[in-house]
Order: sequence, then structure tokens, then C-alpha cells
Amino acid sequence: MCGIVGYVGERPCKELLLEGLERLEYRGYDSAGICLINGEVDIVRRVGRVGVLRDAVGNGSHPATLGLAHTRWATHGGVTEQNAHPLAVEDPEELAIVLNGIVENYRELRERLRESGHVFTSETDAETVSHLIQEHYDGDLVEATRLAFNDLEGHFAAGGFDKSDDRI
Repeated sequence: MCGIVGYVGERPCKELLLEGLERLEYRGYDSAGICLINGEVDIVRRVGRVGVLRDAVGNGSHPATLGLAHTRWATHGGVTEQNAHPLAVEDPEELAIVLNGIVENYRELRERLRESGHVFTSETDAETVSHLIQEHYDGDLVEATRLAFNDLEGHFAAGGFDKSDDRI
């Protein structure tokens, strides 16, 4: 079962996010990822346990005080690093999301988005949602998400960010 951890605050959040993922390990998952935002966007994703992700991120400190982390249980798309979350649109500093649940109509939405020029790098319904949000984006992430979610069918929860905002 997937899990989402997010942080917005004054403290560096890398360790808080990793500890949050470790607390979700009992739920089961196949991959994990973290997105640290501090002027730049650092996304690291790995197949396997949170410990593998922790090793990939390294022991050093990170100044980010805004971040998202996720454990994934594959539903759409294989167990690959490419399909792990967070997932970003073409420019990872523009928009990235994590998604729990299943978007049942993602294939139709993906095809529509491809026809309008979107390029996909994963097999997931989550990436489809990120592109759909981008399609509606006009400077307001909350409004773009609301509009995108009107098109979605299924049961899900999501977290996301855009580079121009300090909220998740």
C-alpha cells in the first residue's frame, strides 16, 4: 500500500521525510522516492526498501525545508525506478506529484494528453495526473489540481508542488 509524507516548515526536511517513510514500511511497498525543494528540485527514486533510498540520498545534510516522499505499491506500470514516485512533468522543477490509489481512466487521459504533445517517461497513472495538472496550470496549482481532478475517475489521494510556490 502506498504512503505519502510531506513537509513544509522551517527545519531541514530530508531526515523527517525519510523517517516518515520508514514509519510506513509496515504497509508494504515496492519502491520509494523523495523530492527535496530548496531553490532547486532534487528527486531521488529507488526500487526496494526505504534503506536503499536512504543510501542513495546519502548521509549529508540538505538545506530543503519543503519536500515530498512516497512509498509505492505498483498498480499501473512495473516495479522500476522510472515508475517510482515522485513523478514530474518534462521539467522536474515545474511540477511533481505523488499519488496513492488508482485512476481508472488514465489510459484515455494519457492518450488525449499525448495527442496534445505531452511526453511520458513512466507507465503510471500518477504521471498522467501530473501532465493533466500541467495542462490546466495557469499560475495557481490549487486551481489546476481542482480542474484536473474533475477529469479523474477512481479512488486516490495526491500531493504535489510547483516551483513557484512554497506549499505542497
